[in-house]
Amino acid sequence: QETLFPYIRDNVKEYLRAHWEEEECQRDVGLLRKQAQEDSSLDGVVPIPLESGSGEEELERVIQAVVDNVHWQMSLDRKTTALKQLQGHMWRAAYATGHVKGEIFEDVVPAIRKWREAGMKVYIYSSGSIEAQKLLFGYSTEGDILELFDGHFDTKIGPKVESESYRRIAASIGCATNNILFLTDVPREANAAEEADTHVAVVIRPGNAGLTDDEKSYYSLISSFTELFLPSST
Repeated sequence: QETLFPYIRDNVKEYLRAHWEEEECQRDVGLLRKQAQEDSSLDGVVPIPLESGSGEEELERVIQAVVDNVHWQMSLDRKTTALKQLQGHMWRAAYATGHVKGEIFEDVVPAIRKWREAGMKVYIYSSGSIEAQKLLFGYSTEGDILELFDGHFDTKIGPKVESESYRRIAASIGCATNNILFLTDVPREANAAEEADTHVAVVIRPGNAGLTDDEKSYYSLISSFTELFLPSST
C-alpha cells in the first residue's frame, strides 16, 4: 500500500512513454481501452481514444488519457484485469531495475531455513497474485529467496476469509488441515483458517492494524518467527 501502489501512480506516464512501442504495452493499453468502454456509464470514467498516428501531440493526449484512467481506477480501488495486468508489468520492471525491493523482516529467512532443514514445507498464501509474490520474494532485501518456498497460492484458490479456501490448499498440497500452521496479521483470515481446523498464529509487526482486547486474548500472538518452536521429532 505504501510502496507499490504509489509507485504506479507516480510512474505510469513515464513507463508508458518508455514502452509505448512494445507489443506488451500495446496489449495492456488495449485492455484498458476496452475496460473504459465497458465502464462508460460509470461516473468519472476516462475514455481512451484510439491513435490515428498523427504525431507527437496526439500520442501525448492518448498517453494522458491512459494515465488519467489508471488514476481513476486506482482511486476507486478497482480490481479489473486490465489494471492488474499493467500494474504487474510495471512492478516487474521496477523490481528488475532495483527501484523496488520486497522488504523481509530479519528473523524470517533464518527461521524458514531451520523449518526446511527439519523437513517442513513452507507455502505462501496471499491476496496478491502469484506473479506479484514471486517478484516480492525474488527481488527482496535478502536477495532472491524463492527457493525457500514449496509453492504459492493466491485468491484463485478462494478468498482468504473463507474456510473452504484452507481446505482446498490442504488438499492441493496433500496434507491434513490440522498439520498446517497458518500465519497472518488479519483476524478474519485467522478465524476462517481455524474453522477449517488449521492451526493459527497472529503475527504482530510494525505497520499492522491493531487488535481488539478479545482478539489479543483469544489468538496465539507472535512478533517474530523465532517465537515459533519446532515440534519435537518424537
